[in-house]
Amino acid sequence: MGRAETARANRGWWDGAADAYQLEHGDFLRDDGFIWCPEGLDEAGARLLGDVQGRDVLEVGCGAAQCARWLAGQGARVTAFDLSYRQLQHSRRIDLDRDGHVPVVQADAEAVPYVDESFDLACSAFGALPFVADAGAVLSEIRRVLRPGGRFVFAVSHPIRWAFPDDPGPRGLTSDRSYFDRTPYVELDDDGTVSYAEHHRTLGDWVAAITGAGLTLSGLLEPEWPEGHTRDWGGWSPLRGRHFPGTAIFTCDKR
Repeated sequence: MGRAETARANRGWWDGAADAYQLEHGDFLRDDGFIWCPEGLDEAGARLLGDVQGRDVLEVGCGAAQCARWLAGQGARVTAFDLSYRQLQHSRRIDLDRDGHVPVVQADAEAVPYVDESFDLACSAFGALPFVADAGAVLSEIRRVLRPGGRFVFAVSHPIRWAFPDDPGPRGLTSDRSYFDRTPYVELDDDGTVSYAEHHRTLGDWVAAITGAGLTLSGLLEPEWPEGHTRDWGGWSPLRGRHFPGTAIFTCDKR
């Protein structure tokens, strides 16, 4: 699964899935909320990006730009991009409903369309990075557009989940494949063409990709499933969340 084939498949998949995704998860994400993960970790309390007021911030794989909208409300100068045009149409829908505007563009994270050293901060809440063939290319691009001293924080599925079925129930507690098997997960359409692709990287792979891109790993957060949070999201659930992490959030700095 190369870069072009992965991008083509996931662009089409997200264009087709965007309406259902926003309908199912929009209330949880909020139109102007910054929710990092299905565990519900909120940037309003977590402050992984620090003080954003007056800072230039890029959201990578923004979907309907809910996170970017929250950042703008905190006084940041924000722009965002996503591979899926249909997701960006949902961003426009929210802007029209709220009489506001978040600047968004359609772009591939492996070729970020901004000039060098444009941003103080970058963030990605399950955007782009799980769905690209070359995570190192994305990280290098983010480093390029960050200013010295800049920070990139991104959330992805916790690598340990790769070894378990994507099932929120008891079946999802028993490993049925090797954590070290990097074979991409793919779905095929009726013609046998790849219609969805996700690439697995171990924790060690992520650390190597981060440092290989010239960034410094300064933090790794594995959010615990909070008490009282009863909402399932795909393979994320209270049952599984009590046993092992579902999300990994990496904090990376450009020295």
